Amino acid sequence: MAGHSHWAKIKRAKGANDAKRGKVWSKIARKIIIAARGGGDPRDNLSLRYTIDEAKAANMPKDTIEKAIMKGTGELGGENYEPATYEGYGPGGVAIMVDALTNNRSRTAPDLRNTFEKFGGNLANSGAVAFQFTRQGIIAIRADAVSEDRLLEIALDAGAEDVKNEGEVFEVITSPTSFHKVKEGITGAGIAIEASEITNMPNMTVAIDGEVAQKILKLIDALEDNDDVQAVSHNAEIPDSVVA
Repeated sequence: MAGHSHWAKIKRAKGANDAKRGKVWSKIARKIIIAARGGGDPRDNLSLRYTIDEAKAANMPKDTIEKAIMKGTGELGGENYEPATYEGYGPGGVAIMVDALTNNRSRTAPDLRNTFEKFGGNLANSGAVAFQFTRQGIIAIRADAVSEDRLLEIALDAGAEDVKNEGEVFEVITSPTSFHKVKEGITGAGIAIEASEITNMPNMTVAIDGEVAQKILKLIDALEDNDDVQAVSHNAEIPDSVVA
């Protein structure tokens, strides 16, 4: 779960999601509602198109996707979700960023505060840890799907910042504003994308092990289990043996 490579985190998250499919569908539905505010036709709304792709990859039923779109466009009544970011510290001084979609900030903040405190951390004020992260798009492509040179050419032409060879996969790094354009360039070239997201990447990592690492993993799991939470980012460098 090294800080320099996002792939282990993506794989771990996908495995956890498979075990909690209903909760995953609920979280993705909120993302679809938000994306659909920009228009209900995925042909004209890239953000919606890729969120729908994410829903299909999670085997989300077609009618559930359509209802979420209609809630976003106002055709169906629904909750008014808004994005919110929370910052905190875990055991060992690990910095943690929590991205949420909530319809009640007065509920979400206390819930997250209780979770942090239960597992030996604390919820911090806005700006306390955000400076330790950079908002980036990460697009993972299996290394056997394309040559590094071809991917590099396609990705950079589409506006990517970098392509990293992580062995099992290539990781294409983008700015948040270029994320959808780069994905469009990659898929348009016939290259399959294994996983992708816009996330908070740590500028530096903190090496932890043993009991502290176990506590961090339990805290992350508990935060991700919250219905309002979409993603959890941290700067912990955790050995693969502990994650396993």
